[in-house]
Amino acid sequence: MKLKRTDFLKLSALSASAFIPGISSYAGNQKKLLQEPALELKPLTGDVKPITTEERKERVAKAQRLMNEQKIAALVIDSGTSLKYFTGISWWPSERPMVAIIPAKGEVSYVCPGFEEARLRELITIGKNVYVWQEDESPYAQMIKVFKDAGYRSGNIGIEERVRFFIVDGMRKEGGAYNYVSGTPITMPCRLTKSTAELALMQKAADITVAAIKHGISQLREGMTQGELAEIIAVAHDQLGGNGGGGLVLFGVSSSFPHGSTKPQTLKKGDIVLMDCGCSVEGYASDITRTVVFGNEPTAKQLQVWNLEQQSQLAGFNTAKKGVACEMVDAAARKVITDAGFGPGYKLPGLPHRTGHGIGMDGHEWGNMVKGNKQLLQPGMCFSIEPTISLPGEFGVRLEDCVYMTEEGVKSFSPFAKSITEPF
Repeated sequence: MKLKRTDFLKLSALSASAFIPGISSYAGNQKKLLQEPALELKPLTGDVKPITTEERKERVAKAQRLMNEQKIAALVIDSGTSLKYFTGISWWPSERPMVAIIPAKGEVSYVCPGFEEARLRELITIGKNVYVWQEDESPYAQMIKVFKDAGYRSGNIGIEERVRFFIVDGMRKEGGAYNYVSGTPITMPCRLTKSTAELALMQKAADITVAAIKHGISQLREGMTQGELAEIIAVAHDQLGGNGGGGLVLFGVSSSFPHGSTKPQTLKKGDIVLMDCGCSVEGYASDITRTVVFGNEPTAKQLQVWNLEQQSQLAGFNTAKKGVACEMVDAAARKVITDAGFGPGYKLPGLPHRTGHGIGMDGHEWGNMVKGNKQLLQPGMCFSIEPTISLPGEFGVRLEDCVYMTEEGVKSFSPFAKSITEPF
């Protein structure tokens, strides 16, 4: 019998585990040890209220009002968060298109592979029309049929930003006097400002992440890897009821890279520990970052930079008021850092990125706190304030909290850090 190379490697691995005691169970045991302390955490989601069908219908109605104002005949939505936002349906984006189409007037329709129709119908709560295509037929012809059946034989067709190119290309090739345009002028105004129900879900996600980070800090130990702490925080999110929870964990010099380094790090006393974490609850996200020092009192430089970061974040927070341009939040936070001699602009050492991003169903949404964004802050808008200070070759400090605008002013989903030793 001739063995393939893959079979040989599998046999080699089995042989090794037979002769080296514990090798086959080490990884599992190690993961179990990381997970055990989190098993005592209890879910925080007992009072969660999902988005209602009525609220989704109101979202569709708002989209249709905007479409009529902007002379857009229909909005095409592929798999993704906008599909869930408007219809409540989560769908895997395979090569077989399943799209929702919102006409400027009338009910939402769906174009679906024939063999998936029954499953789709189980999920539908908004609209009822399903246009089916078989494996040897064109899904794009069915999409054009939806437009025509809704009374539109020409005009602008809005394309939601996550619609894949081959779908738009397929519709174009089917012909018709349609002009395909960005759907963002419809979806952004709908999703940018959050309802009371949405804010409640984001608050719950933030509460879970606060508890998960606290748990992670309690488990810090010398010699652990960044991946081990990330695993601990992920399990804590799961135990607390968050979906897809986890985080970016950076030790020491890795923290000077805002999104980490490829070089592995193990935790040593005196190291900066940066934890950028989040989860979702009923599809709504959290995003919180804390930076602490492990094992020793912080050095004078660590304390100086941490305190400067805190001042910068608070400057951004205090600037965020109804009617203020998004770019002013960035300007205020950045000024604190540049006045201290860092930068200027995005130059390092200093603040190398925007001060914040919008957040909602996606971890990063519209409404960035960045120079040039003249959009005015309005009640219901949600965004992060996170002016990282990076010192290449040394360390970085980031404090991140997500906030939301109200008529009275800005409010935070999470308690701000009190000091380098009091992260909440």
